[in-house]
Amino acid sequence: METASTHLRDTLQAARKVRRISQLELALRVGVSQRHVSFVESGRAQPSRQLLVAWLQALQAPLALRNAALQQAGYAPVYRDSGLSDAVLAPAREALGRLLAAHDPLPAMVMDAAWNVLQMNRGARWLAHTLMPWTRQLPMDQPINMLDAMLHPEGMARHITNLEEVGPALLAHLRDDAMVVPALAERVELLAAQFQQGVGKRPLASMPRHLAPVLTTCFATEHGALSVFSMFSTFGTPQDITLASLRVEHVFAADEATRAVFAAHVA
Repeated sequence: METASTHLRDTLQAARKVRRISQLELALRVGVSQRHVSFVESGRAQPSRQLLVAWLQALQAPLALRNAALQQAGYAPVYRDSGLSDAVLAPAREALGRLLAAHDPLPAMVMDAAWNVLQMNRGARWLAHTLMPWTRQLPMDQPINMLDAMLHPEGMARHITNLEEVGPALLAHLRDDAMVVPALAERVELLAAQFQQGVGKRPLASMPRHLAPVLTTCFATEHGALSVFSMFSTFGTPQDITLASLRVEHVFAADEATRAVFAAHVA
């Protein structure tokens, strides 16, 4: 029991620190004393199942982490972990398919928490093949990991012409994700080193020189310059670990020239 308590302690401390919430704020959110929060986090007190569920909800912890914490405390997990191909997720798969198809010819893709691209529409596949021709040799159903794609010697990052502006925002996003998915951390720092090497002696800017409404990524391609920005969609109230990990990236053209290139080349 001591081992489980120690693991739970570490899990709860890490979950709170990821959200940058103090023990006092957490105590107010779940309706207990700060002292009790301290005792649970130190392993001196065992939370009830009801309190632990409320605690993890208050921290907006990932569903997989909620299940893990419940099991560490000796309770049964709450959330289902279905495969994306399972019958129970058929309505969700249909919704994802509709989102992707509706966004053609502009790129859209479904990614999981580890930055694996699980599904792409025609626009996304064309962009991947344009920036990384070697991806044409990959099986259609093989996921592409975006971190690996950027770290690849012939990866997409080498086509970015405003890396000093885009790099810091992307790295900040990735580092936040790595706090939730620690397996990402090593590759994120490798990417940071690659970005710095890519801009040479110029520092990666902490803020874009020109504050546009959205941060635009510019690519140099054989079809001319492409300027794009992204929006992300997620399921509003997922109750399944797989669905909670998914997000859809919708890529939009930042100018008419880019829009015309996609319209002309995405069959």
